[in-house]
Amino acid sequence: MKKFLNTPESVLGDALAGLAAAHPRLDVDVAARVVRRAGAVRAGKVALVSGGGSGHEPLHGGFVGTGMLDAACPGEIFTSPVPDQMLAAATAVDQGAGVVLIVKNYTGDVLNFRMAAELVADEGIEVRTVLVDDDVAVTDSTWTAGRRGTGATVFVEKIAGALAEQGAGLDEVAAAGRRVNELSRSFAVALTACTTPAAGKPGFDLPEDEMEVGVGIHGEPGRRREKLGTARRIVAEALAAILAEPVLAGTDQALVMVNGLGGTPLIELYVLFNEVSTQLAAQGVTIARSLVGNYVTSLDMAGASITVCRADEQLLALWDAPVDTPALRWGG
Repeated sequence: MKKFLNTPESVLGDALAGLAAAHPRLDVDVAARVVRRAGAVRAGKVALVSGGGSGHEPLHGGFVGTGMLDAACPGEIFTSPVPDQMLAAATAVDQGAGVVLIVKNYTGDVLNFRMAAELVADEGIEVRTVLVDDDVAVTDSTWTAGRRGTGATVFVEKIAGALAEQGAGLDEVAAAGRRVNELSRSFAVALTACTTPAAGKPGFDLPEDEMEVGVGIHGEPGRRREKLGTARRIVAEALAAILAEPVLAGTDQALVMVNGLGGTPLIELYVLFNEVSTQLAAQGVTIARSLVGNYVTSLDMAGASITVCRADEQLLALWDAPVDTPALRWGG
């Protein structure tokens, strides 16, 4: 597989150096593997810290900035960051009001963030944890206890980040993040495997006429493999799984993200979004706000995920609040 690399071993450091060069409003410590907001942050603001394995860009470093994260900790490709990274990030961005750690539900991430929370508390900093577990495709696997954390991470970071920017307290910000996770569900389909730089070849074999239904963002198996279907049928299957969730029963307006997994052209994502819009409308659901593009990727995987979050006016107002990060930017 052809890739733009110097060496597989240097890809994360080189990418972080590139992130720093491209976005001077970020303070990127390449050696410590910490990305944080540059410049002054209001004293007394609750700080948000997230992180996870690299290969999912722009998650998480691309969401550091005003209105979202204060810091992110990138691990090696598909590998959790270590507790010392998270401790360094939390102590660097704490403004005296405490820190919320946002964690995707993968075993390594959960264990390392748990240890980090203990270390942060030992420094005298109040800390709360928000666990994201929105993926309805698989429950309990080699990689997780319970559901995997995927696309809803973007919604959690944006809405909790907006509330923190407005001056809300630690428990209120954490509660908002948990509520967004509870109201969100995701489902993904892959047409190809991804290729890690170290391996240099696809992580699994997928015949040309088949797709992996319910795939994870590290290339983990989904529910099953089946013959490649139309966009209409793929969306129908994904939405059936998402809307079967009791928490989404009676939803009349929603935040919706159609997310590319890294190797899917934007034109195809819009084909999928058209189907999502049409099929949700047929079920009485209005898409109040939307994202279409690459937000939570899996290196070069051809595939897409759909995330639906039941939305009320409070959540929509927080979604609309100003944000200024490399990957999301709107408002004043």
